[in-house]
Order: sequence, then C-alpha cells, then structure tokens
Amino acid sequence: MGDSRQKSAPKQGTQCPPIAPACQWISTTTGRIAFDGHTWMTAIHWAADPKAKRYTPTSSHGPRGMNATTLLIAQECANLKECRPGIAYLARKLRISERTVEYHLGMLREAGLLVYRTKGGRVAQGRDEASVYERTIPLAFDEAHGIRVVGEGVQRRPVGAADAARKALGKLARKAARKVRRPRRRTPVSGQGRCTLMEGGSTGTSSAGGSIPPSETKLASGTSSHPTPKKTNRGPQKLNKVGRRHQLARQLIDNVPWLSRASAPRIAWIARHCADAGWQWQEVQAAAEEQGPIDARDSRRPSGLLAYRLKGAHKLYASTKARHLMLTAWEDSRLRERIRHQGWDGPGAAAAEQYTDTAAAAMDTIQAARQTQAVSAADLAGATEHPEGDTNIDALTRAEVLEHRQYAAQDPTYVRNLLEALGNRDARRLLTNRLVDQALVLLRLTTTEPTPAF
Repeated sequence: MGDSRQKSAPKQGTQCPPIAPACQWISTTTGRIAFDGHTWMTAIHWAADPKAKRYTPTSSHGPRGMNATTLLIAQECANLKECRPGIAYLARKLRISERTVEYHLGMLREAGLLVYRTKGGRVAQGRDEASVYERTIPLAFDEAHGIRVVGEGVQRRPVGAADAARKALGKLARKAARKVRRPRRRTPVSGQGRCTLMEGGSTGTSSAGGSIPPSETKLASGTSSHPTPKKTNRGPQKLNKVGRRHQLARQLIDNVPWLSRASAPRIAWIARHCADAGWQWQEVQAAAEEQGPIDARDSRRPSGLLAYRLKGAHKLYASTKARHLMLTAWEDSRLRERIRHQGWDGPGAAAAEQYTDTAAAAMDTIQAARQTQAVSAADLAGATEHPEGDTNIDALTRAEVLEHRQYAAQDPTYVRNLLEALGNRDARRLLTNRLVDQALVLLRLTTTEPTPAF
C-alpha cells in the first residue's frame, strides 16, 4: 500500500476538467470515495462555485453550469444511505422535471463527483431499475488544496492538507453544513418607469414635471367615478353537493323534535342520498316516521334511528310524484291521529267525521240486511248461511251494491270494516278486487297501525 504523506502546496486556479463517459465508473475513476455526505458536499460546493467557474459542461444543451438545483440534487443524494436516487423520486421531491434531474446528474458525473457502480435500465416486466452511484471526490479537489492521502485506488483516505488551504477548506465545510434551500423566485421589474407618481422613479426626469393638473371643477365636487365600477348585484351562491347535505341536516335538526340533539355532520352523512336526490326535510321526516311515530324521549340515539328508518328510502321513492304521495299520506295520517287523540277541531276534523258517519251508515245498512235475512229467510231467495257464519251478500240489491262500492272508493277505512265484518272473500265479491287492493295500499301508507291480514 503506497503512502503519499509528502507535503504538497495547493495549486492556485485549479480547474475541474470534464471526465469522459468511459471514466465515470467505479473501476475507471481517478477520484476517491467520499466516506460521509459532509465531505462530499464540501467538494460539491468547491466545484459549483459560480465565481471560480471550475467546471463547464461539454453538452450543447441543458444548463450552462452548476447552480442551486445541482446543490439541491446533491444534498438529496448525500442524505441517502445507499446512493441510488431514482429520477422520478428526485423530480417529485424537488418539484422539477425529470429531464432537469438527468441534466444535473450528468454534470455531477462529468465533474467526477458521481460514478456508476451499477447502471440502471429496463429489467423484467418492463420495470425501470435506478442506477447505483458512488459519491467520489475528484483528483482536482485534492490537488487544489494540497490534501495528502494514504491508500490505493478509490479507497484512498485523506490524512492532511496544506496549511495555505485550511482557511478555504473551513469555508467549504461551513457551506456544506448549511442546508441548501430553493432560491426565492423574484419577479423581474419592468424596464419602463413606474405607473404611479412616486418620488425617485426609474426615469431621470421628475414624475410630476409632465403631469397635467386636474380641473378645479372636478376638485371642488369631491366626487369621482371609477371607469370600471365593481358589480355589486351578486346573487346568492349556489350550494354544491356537500353544502346541500349540510343544509338538509340543519333543517332536520331545527324542525324535527326527535333530531334536536343529533350532530349535523352525522345527519348530513346519513341523509346524503336523499339530499343528492333533491328531497325536502318534510319528505325525509315522512319517510322516517312512515313505520310509526317517534317520541323524542324514546330516541336515545337519533342518528342511528334515522339511519335505520331511511335505509333504502331513496330507492323506494325515487320519483318526485312518489315522494309527494308519500308526504301527503303521512300528513293525512298525522292529522287523523291528532283528531283521534287530541280532539282537534278544524276542517280536517269535519271531513274525517263525515267519512266516519258515512261508514257508520253503511254498516247500519248491512246490519239491517242481516236482521232482515235472519227474520224472514223465506223471503230472500237464495239466502243461505255461510259456512263461517257470515251473511250471504246475495240478498243486497244492485243499488245497495253500487252504494257500498261508492263508499269504499271514498274511504279506505270503510273497506277495512267490511273486511272485518264479511271476510276477505265476500268483501271482494261485494267491492271488487280493485277497490279492496287500492284501499289496502292507502291504509298501509296512512295508518300507523299494522293492517290485519285476511
């Protein structure tokens, strides 16, 4: 192993000559390996000094020399445990293009600061493999500072430096210790004079010398108008999808009693499908209370209850007409419940009482027909007892049958009473299947009590 401890004076004005591509490998380089990132950054700052201009690239395109971007890329390479920087990684980390990264890595190789250990390329499955580099210090750096080394080849290590170069090495070490930051971009100032009247403009003449004073009449009025006034007739902003969800949630919390303690963001997420479909808060409440009324004292977790009640409602009532029918039936059922439990007096109560009286009169007609059949069975041709004990509806005249069907078309509860009194078979014979099915659907939508199965 050779020893080069001899004293050597630093060479003034030493340049960093470009290295041929054949000498940019670990086996052919004349430099030595930098064993730590700080020592390598010292050589980087020496080669990238803009005043000394030690390195000039040979390529006719790309940067004309090392700059702040070169220092940023070298700083990222110095922090890597294994110098294997991917071009895409450096471009993403430093927010620069991949072509710029390739240019600066090429300059570091040409200056003798980076050498290939393994050159990357395409591997199996079409995947790009990054190149593996070694951080090296060129021979020109050692000669410029009179550094004495021991060892052979790339494994040489420094053991001393010339006394005249210690001050320069100290400055380079302080630069290497500081973190390199991206330079702040400054907007170039226009070469023309300032547009505002300010003292000390860019022009040599006075800014107020050539100005024309305004008219005295304009000064006396004290009013002025801008040539392009701002438009203040701006309407309300349109809510986006998220805003519409939170608006619906806030309306539900403010108007629905059993949701007053719920969280607005949670309600907005639960009712998101309804809000996206354009539902109103009344329709959401109607869909939630369709299965039965909800007491605020019983809802310990309102958001969970709302999620359970609204499951699949946006698909069941997808059209506007279906939601309108559902809301109308729900409002009618709440009105009837209020009339039944609180005795509320109003136009709705009068209509409900009228329907009730009509149904009662119709039931009296049926009872009278039953009694007539029981008393004078001989006078009713074909009147027989049903196996289950009910009255045979064949005793009713055509006018009475049409009257029953008219009542059934007006009030679904009348159909329910007939189903309870006559049974499913005779009630459908009397009222037809269409009227019975229609009444059952309306009863299922309006009543809060389960419809009995017949």
